[in-house]
Amino acid sequence: MDIGYLAFFASLTLFASTAFALEPIPGSIIYNGQPKTRLQKAPIGSTFTHEFSNDGNSYDETYRIMPDRSLELLDRRQINRH
Repeated sequence: MDIGYLAFFASLTLFASTAFALEPIPGSIIYNGQPKTRLQKAPIGSTFTHEFSNDGNSYDETYRIMPDRSLELLDRRQINRH
């Protein structure tokens, strides 16, 4: 495979992963940046959920603990309460 193709696909993969990153909304743990306190005992790579309300809607978010102990927002679901 030509090195030009490899560079193209590598840049495309990098763009796709950043272009579709989930952005925090008010109520998200990382909405105003990373929290000041870090989860020290939780294993790196572990996930947890956070439930909150925003504008009358309820949400459930899933976070992953990164190697530097920062949080990565992986998923958000709107919770329907009827």
